[in-house]
Amino acid sequence: MREIMAYHKPDNVKKRTGTGGRKGKKSDKRRSQMGSQPLHPVVSEKDTRKKSKVRGGNIKIQMKKIFHINVVAEDKTIKVKVIGVLESNNSDYVRANIITKGALVQTDKYPRVKITNRPTQDGVANGIVVSK
Repeated sequence: MREIMAYHKPDNVKKRTGTGGRKGKKSDKRRSQMGSQPLHPVVSEKDTRKKSKVRGGNIKIQMKKIFHINVVAEDKTIKVKVIGVLESNNSDYVRANIITKGALVQTDKYPRVKITNRPTQDGVANGIVVSK
């Protein structure tokens, strides 16, 4: 028995109609569907934030440069200075001192702090103390 693959593919994979005619593109992306350029927050001597308009007329505050992190330790939240990035998912981010969620950073008070939020989405950097 012969299999006819074109009829059994999901609709998003099919490039042709059942009779072999080409399918056209439905529509181009609209401005509201477009994303934005990635913003990589780096360790710096001063906290810098960027305001950007998002869907619904809201404003998103993004971190461009990070100097302080809010760290939860011993049931207290302390604001500490960042020295550098120790570990990250991307080794290039460690060299460039780019802070992302899940990155381990070194601070002036604690040797290892894990970032628990997304600084470019929240406008602030939060972390917890990690022991070796």
